[in-house]
Amino acid sequence: MRVTWHNYAVAALLACGLWLLGAENHPILPIGSAAPDFALPGVDGKIHKLADYAASPVLVVIFTCNHCPIAQMYEQRIERLYQDYRDKGVAVVAIQPNAPEALRIDELDSSDTSDTLEEMKIRVAFKHLTYPYLYDGETQATARAYGPQATPHVFVFDRDRRLRYEGRMDNSYRVEMVRTEDARNAIDAVLAGKQLAVTHTGVFGCSTKWKEKEASRLEALKKLEEKPVTLDLASADDLRQLRANPGHKLTLVSFWGARCVSCLQQFAGLQATYRMYSVRDFNLVTVATNPPDERALVEKLLEQQHATSRNLLFASGDTAPLQRAFDAEWDSAAPYTALIAPDGRILYRKVGPVNILELRRTILANMESEYAGFNRYWITGR
Repeated sequence: MRVTWHNYAVAALLACGLWLLGAENHPILPIGSAAPDFALPGVDGKIHKLADYAASPVLVVIFTCNHCPIAQMYEQRIERLYQDYRDKGVAVVAIQPNAPEALRIDELDSSDTSDTLEEMKIRVAFKHLTYPYLYDGETQATARAYGPQATPHVFVFDRDRRLRYEGRMDNSYRVEMVRTEDARNAIDAVLAGKQLAVTHTGVFGCSTKWKEKEASRLEALKKLEEKPVTLDLASADDLRQLRANPGHKLTLVSFWGARCVSCLQQFAGLQATYRMYSVRDFNLVTVATNPPDERALVEKLLEQQHATSRNLLFASGDTAPLQRAFDAEWDSAAPYTALIAPDGRILYRKVGPVNILELRRTILANMESEYAGFNRYWITGR
């Protein structure tokens, strides 16, 4: 059965804990509790402490992350919240709670990066975010104290740093469907000294990736390593068909040479990209430009990289006709990379080393999706 984005999204959200399975192991901080202390590194290179925000009449702590597509839909909403309330004395602080070592690579299917501190810095630069963004992935001590169930999860504290509201930011990750601004309503009520009509709402998004999930990641990695590595010869007709890209999947084609240093340097990144997105409608095909009598060398390198993608080798030492069969304008050396849409359109073409982040963002911008917002997110840095 073809995996549509709708089917995939439902399965992913179920796996991510949309209904808060496992919450009993990591309970949410009860309403009325004092804000747990923290001292965490931020993307700005500084250590941020709870005491740093003591002068603010309201403190908003939002647990969010890089990899979750739902959290991505809220980045600009967090930014607007930060900008709209900073002159009112409200402190907004985002914390990344996930342990990167607990994330399976296929859980990065909607992201260009994982959730490490260095990758958080990449995301902030790409999306021009200015709110404090802190990293708790090393110990998760702060996350265990607050109990975020999914990303994003909002906690609103009053002047005495007592918890007044926790839950979702609003009722829908689709901005055009937002009808209830739960977090803003809570902040406004606390600022006005009023009782809150709603103190808790359920959250939706990807579940917190606790360190104890690392065993699941290792098991998934073991299964990946058990997949066979294959290599087939490619004729001119095979390459013409590859260029036409029949079927319904985005296809990334990487031409490389076994003695090409820049080819080998980017090979691992391309294989990681394939492992990230292969659960969706995405294929990677590597094509070695070596002559067929160098098959043993090519196979050795593929095994070293454990390249579980579809792998091809030029069927002839006369490379020019094979190059022209794929792209009549390609007369240079490898590496040569092309991303092809299901209708045969070239979405990305690069002679020379690729920028892996640029490539992944292009893939995500063009991946089949039933919500255009997921694609639009990757089109621009804004």
